[in-house]
Amino acid sequence: MFLFNYITWNPDPEIFSLGPLSVRYYGLFFAIAFLLGYYIMERMFKREAAPEQWLDKLFVYVVVATVIGARLGHVFFYGWDYYSQHPGEILAIWHGGLASHGGAIGILIAIYLFSKKVSKRSMLWTLDRLVVPVALAAVFIRSGNLMNSEIVGTVTDLPWGFRFLRASVENPELPRHPSQMYEALAYLVIFAFLMYLYWRTEARLRQGLLFGLFLTGVFTARFFIEFVKENQEAFEEGMALNMGQILSIPFVLAGLYFISRAMKKPPVRK
Repeated sequence: MFLFNYITWNPDPEIFSLGPLSVRYYGLFFAIAFLLGYYIMERMFKREAAPEQWLDKLFVYVVVATVIGARLGHVFFYGWDYYSQHPGEILAIWHGGLASHGGAIGILIAIYLFSKKVSKRSMLWTLDRLVVPVALAAVFIRSGNLMNSEIVGTVTDLPWGFRFLRASVENPELPRHPSQMYEALAYLVIFAFLMYLYWRTEARLRQGLLFGLFLTGVFTARFFIEFVKENQEAFEEGMALNMGQILSIPFVLAGLYFISRAMKKPPVRK
């Protein structure tokens, strides 16, 4: 028997401020995600004797692409009606508004450029390694959403429902699914699975396998969790599938394709 019927969630998303500047949990988690990602990739590169200078360049490519892609994804996928009338606010990233699907597209473009200009290796070689820390970064990003009381779930009577008192929804006092936690936990499991496959098996030798598993796992989880999330934009009301689900389907299909492709080809041992 549970000792509680709901959890009241009302943290200040700001940790502290210094004049006009403020440090928020979301930004802190974002920074931690990139630092941990750098450390994980550094270990991978050392294991495979890849040039260290590649990593520094890859880090810059991915950071810039993630931020720009996630912002433009939000602008075009979720808020074009508004931003088309207020183009000056497209760059106002400090006002919030990032979309993970846009970030994913940005990273793919960055890896294409990195592979062509820097590593001269297949995109899949880089992607198979990069998706491991990216899965962990997704955990921190959704944790940041939790601290911001955003991307909240629908109303629920489950005993672990959260009352998101700071959320911009009708009746914030009603218990809701902590959908950010659902996603964070799903991504944590995916991260652990990919880490195991990379370090304990020969999955890394099958080009595209880890990348395909990442795409399929992350976006399948995202697709189903969307059913218990409030729609982010008004235009999604009445849609059979919301924008997050529609955008997830191509990524899932692409993941299944890369898994099938990787399993049909022999391991690449050089």
